[in-house]
Amino acid sequence: MRLVRSALLALGLCTALLAPPALAQVETREGIALQNQILQLRQEVEMLRRSGAGAAPMPAPAPSALGGRPVAQGGAPQGELVAALLDRVSRLEEELRILRGRAEQSEFRERTLQERLEKLEGDVDFRLQQLEGQRQGSATPPARPPVAAATPGAPAAAAAATPAATPPRTPQRALAEGQAALDRRNWATAEAAAREVIASRDAARAADAQLLLGAALAGKRDFAGAAVAYDDAYRRAPQGSRAPEAMLGVANALIGMNNNTVACGQLNDLRGRFPALRGPVAERVADARRRAQCR
Repeated sequence: MRLVRSALLALGLCTALLAPPALAQVETREGIALQNQILQLRQEVEMLRRSGAGAAPMPAPAPSALGGRPVAQGGAPQGELVAALLDRVSRLEEELRILRGRAEQSEFRERTLQERLEKLEGDVDFRLQQLEGQRQGSATPPARPPVAAATPGAPAAAAAATPAATPPRTPQRALAEGQAALDRRNWATAEAAAREVIASRDAARAADAQLLLGAALAGKRDFAGAAVAYDDAYRRAPQGSRAPEAMLGVANALIGMNNNTVACGQLNDLRGRFPALRGPVAERVADARRRAQCR
């Protein structure tokens, strides 16, 4: 009977830990069903506790005439009831763990959308500032050089000579200079070059610019912004040659935010989408799995 009382006490503590506050915030159908099962289990535990308390002072029941084991008043052995309740508690704990994982993934998606919106607003502001600067530059006519006095023997071309204007750098050159800045750990210069290429709307280099932006933000330890940038790079070219690198960047950013559960899910998705991954990227994926302690 002491063993039964101990099991009942453990069941009561498990159900008390399961109910609040984790399930109080679950509003999905699965969460409501799980909460109802826990309430039903608590009622059964309470009934079993009362049955055990009422049977405590009574002597142990005699074996049946057929030589079977002692049977409780309810018709089933108390050991079997306790084992069944413990099994239900284990199943409910597993379902609760799955629901918590889904809630974390939903929270991450919401935060990602918010970061993406903020990044989009920053890109639009940057582009508008560039357009405003170009319009102001075209509205102001360049100053004419002073005309020198004509002297005998002076070449006529020297009076009309003007300094050559510096041409704007191309997206390809901006990417190259940004990558060089990234190698020097000059995160600010690399980020500026990446945003310049993104604002130019060069579709052929958009994914590379997003990867450069994600690496620069990760270097600045802005892991949330880096996750958004890497995710944009993957969405722009999900079948491209650098898609695994983009997914790995998202996972590393999640590890930087101490969100190893979602990071392991991202790494599992990467392994499922690219099972034949080889080379340095595969080694970096293995290192990320070790750091996130993925199973």
